[in-house]
Amino acid sequence: MSSGPKIFDRRLLRARQARALARRPATFLIDRVAAELGERLSAVLRRFDVAADLGTPTDVVRRALAASGKVGTIAAVKADEEALPFANGSLDLVVSALALQFVNDLPGTLIQIRRALKPDGLLLAALIGGESLNELRAAFAAAESEIEGGISPRVAPFADIRELGALLQRAGFALPVVDSEKVVVRYDSVFGLMRDLRGMGATNVQHERRRTPLRRATLERMAAIYAERFADADRRVRATFEIVWLSGWAPHESQPKPLKPGSAAQRLADALGTTEMSAGEKPERLR
Repeated sequence: MSSGPKIFDRRLLRARQARALARRPATFLIDRVAAELGERLSAVLRRFDVAADLGTPTDVVRRALAASGKVGTIAAVKADEEALPFANGSLDLVVSALALQFVNDLPGTLIQIRRALKPDGLLLAALIGGESLNELRAAFAAAESEIEGGISPRVAPFADIRELGALLQRAGFALPVVDSEKVVVRYDSVFGLMRDLRGMGATNVQHERRRTPLRRATLERMAAIYAERFADADRRVRATFEIVWLSGWAPHESQPKPLKPGSAAQRLADALGTTEMSAGEKPERLR
């Protein structure tokens, strides 16, 4: 278990996710991710004998894996994502859908995943990115500043796509790829968005969250600011979710390697049809 900073209250997160699943879960994002994950996996020209689904709150990803025909045994991992129970080199594939954004020690988790993969094993994961819910974050900050004279953390700080690419490399993954898509969802009001966040078990679980109840005046002002700033012509409001995709392979000797400096068969200048100059040479100015 990591002893680093605790951003998220993971016990509270699990309780809220369980409550959401038992009541009226909002699954449109995770259903979309599961379908995309199946498509991405279908483009990989190999089969994975042993796979683990890490932290996905529903079984939709496991059903997508089974339907792909690319996976043998599929294990659903209910353990803490920060202390994985896998032996080194025991898995061919690790997938995760909309779970890793709530891990406190994401670098440590990625290192554990890479160690658990067999050589040439694959990680394929989707998580909520840093551009998500910017509208809600801005509306809450403006309302609290106006009504209460200060702001508190209301929307989780999700990782930036550039940071995630660097984390894959630091964790030792080969051929790392990071890409993202933005999903814009429209609601009659911000209260529809907040209802869906409760249905995802994704309401505020930050350790530094304010423990006192949200003031009614602040909530009403937040809703008004949201409608003023983020409504379309038909008065429906927008909410942005950024889905960031991570993929990387456990290193293996069969994987492509970058060329060593000076090993190119053709000079870049010849390929571009230009004249090569030394580092100290300056081109003539155009007259």
